[in-house]
Amino acid sequence: MKLIIISGRSGSGKSTALKALEDAGFNCIDNFPASLLHSLMNNALNDPMQCQTNIAVCIDARTTDLEQFPEILRSLNNLDLNCQVIYLDALSPTLVKRFSETRRRHPLTNSSTDLRQAIETEHQLLDTISELSDLKIDTTLLGGSQLVDLIESRVLETTDAGLSLLFRSFGFKFGVPVDADVVFDIRCLPNPYWEEALRPLTGLDANVVQYLEKQALVIEMFDDIREYLESWLPRFEDDHRVYMTVAIGCTGGQHRSVYMAERLARHFKQSMPNVLVRHRLMS
Repeated sequence: MKLIIISGRSGSGKSTALKALEDAGFNCIDNFPASLLHSLMNNALNDPMQCQTNIAVCIDARTTDLEQFPEILRSLNNLDLNCQVIYLDALSPTLVKRFSETRRRHPLTNSSTDLRQAIETEHQLLDTISELSDLKIDTTLLGGSQLVDLIESRVLETTDAGLSLLFRSFGFKFGVPVDADVVFDIRCLPNPYWEEALRPLTGLDANVVQYLEKQALVIEMFDDIREYLESWLPRFEDDHRVYMTVAIGCTGGQHRSVYMAERLARHFKQSMPNVLVRHRLMS
């Protein structure tokens, strides 16, 4: 049996993620008290009718027993199930904008707490769950359908064999993805942006690829990142990591980072079963 715990700040897409799991056949429960989680799963495992159904629950800042979460998560390790914690988040200005556009009320706002304060307070309340999560998903630039696609490809379609590795390109001028486990800064490499003919293209275009592969520094950077990951990814697997997101950043997230993420993904797909590549500014 699989248990997926969805958490994250309000407005980050938790309801969308839970609905995607429900559509995939999970029995989903929103706003579930953390203190009841062990009893829920123990009862399900001992019920012949329920033990064949995967379960997903949403635990967030509406729950009053968050301080117990680390202990509860440890207790679940004693049960015969595959438990994963998925944490969704977005940049705070994005969350503010989403609430302003939808005119929804944030669950932590009151007569003395405005929206921005509530969003930051929520970050503090959920910090422990974020730190214990197996997978973080940055929804800052994701629409609902894109989030569903990511849940399907990253969580539902991933095999149980080995680490799920995601290479994500991004532009530093738009901020570092909040879901990154490892970040590589490749802004020191020659930039195709300064070649007028290459400026409107991306790292997926052949002309940009040819330009970058002629640069000795690009090849050296690729080899260094490849060697680092080949050395350390097995250590993360030995530590029972299920997901790893490697973020590759350049200035605008259009040329160098896209090229490097694609090349690294191609390389690691030769030896790993669960490798994905996503481009933050080209979703």
